[in-house]
Amino acid sequence: MADSLRRLVGAESGRVLQQKLESWYRDYEINSCDQNLNCCCEIIELNSAIQGQLFTILNETSREGGHYAGVETIKTRLLPWLGTCFSCPISGRLFETNLSLTQDSIEKEQQLRELASNQTFQLQELQKELTSTCLELSHVQQDLKTSRAQVEDGLRKLDRLNDCEQQIQILRDEVSILDAQNSVLQSRLARSCSPSPRHGESKSPSRLPLRSCSPGRARHTNTSRRTSLIARFGDIYDRGRLDAETLLRTYISDMEMVQRIIYIAAVESFHAAKMAYRQFKIRVRETLSLGHSGPESLEDAVLDYIIRHEDLYDVQASVNEVIRSMNINPKISFPPEIDFIVISTLIRELCRVAFSMQTLVPPLDIAFGTDGELFSETKYHRSFDSDFTVALVAYHIWPALMENDVVIVKGEAVTKRGALWSRRSRSRSRRHNRSRSTSPFLSHHLSRSRSPSPLKRGSPGKWAY
Repeated sequence: MADSLRRLVGAESGRVLQQKLESWYRDYEINSCDQNLNCCCEIIELNSAIQGQLFTILNETSREGGHYAGVETIKTRLLPWLGTCFSCPISGRLFETNLSLTQDSIEKEQQLRELASNQTFQLQELQKELTSTCLELSHVQQDLKTSRAQVEDGLRKLDRLNDCEQQIQILRDEVSILDAQNSVLQSRLARSCSPSPRHGESKSPSRLPLRSCSPGRARHTNTSRRTSLIARFGDIYDRGRLDAETLLRTYISDMEMVQRIIYIAAVESFHAAKMAYRQFKIRVRETLSLGHSGPESLEDAVLDYIIRHEDLYDVQASVNEVIRSMNINPKISFPPEIDFIVISTLIRELCRVAFSMQTLVPPLDIAFGTDGELFSETKYHRSFDSDFTVALVAYHIWPALMENDVVIVKGEAVTKRGALWSRRSRSRSRRHNRSRSTSPFLSHHLSRSRSPSPLKRGSPGKWAY
């Protein structure tokens, strides 16, 4: 402390401060504002340096007295003086302003701390809620997995049940087929054991083979036979028709003519099969009516007999009749060196299906169609090359399958603008130049027919397709 005080005395800072004050006082009136401010700042700086040295000496002096020495002096002398200095008019406002700013800063900092604390608390709460939600979600997912497993197990059981039902239905159908085959074998055995008729003797109704049959079989198997026949009809459209179309394309370049030939073959096949069924049914009814005495009606007995003896249907006679009708149809033509017998496979399958469809209750039939009719969305699909803005049918590709005026399977038709007029002109040209003769191959098959055709060349409505 003595060294610091000696240096302060030796520097003569107080004397220099006094001299500067006296000099400033003398020149104050003649100095400019800037000069006076510079003098004041210089004196303040000098005074601050002296005060700094004095505070250093005060600190050293209080330290030399120990921890509690000089406390009273500082409290009674220094602190009041410091308070008086900070309460002066000019510096007081600055101190209050600084104090206010400091308090505002402290308050804002405290608010920020509180806000951060609240946000931290909220974040913790959200984390807790998120954790709880995740646990609930995991539990729900587990429940969903369990439920999905139960549903899948139920679906598997349902599939197995459906498979069992299908197997049962298949077995029932197989039993029906085996019954039919057994009846056929018994019929063949009976015919092989019975004396053959004399040459030229006609088959009378009493000559029909009588085989044992269970009552009501036709109605019991009606649903399964209906499903099978509809599937066969669809298979003919998907395969047999396309095979015949490919075969005809090797002889005929006009695709429209090929499609017309196949459509007319389908219509004529159903017509011939229905006529053959009516004749066959009349013969069976005449035969069974002579000794019928069973619990079922005569009509049911007749239907059961026809179902069990469909092998007696002379399908070749119907095929020959279809080809004969197609040869005289003015809407279609064929190269002279080839005959419609080339599509006899398609015609034969159509006749068999059409004949069997007549044994259903109710029977199935194809829809009536004619060129130029109004296109029906419920009866036909449009072909891929059709004009979808045209409302009239140019020609048909495949007939629709009907049951009591209800469409079971849609057919296919072509709609084209102006097709009817161009087709009429081509039809007139074909009728003018048409001259056909029956090929030897066809004559050979026609000679095999066992009964004359009931169709006449002048039948009304014959070619309304």
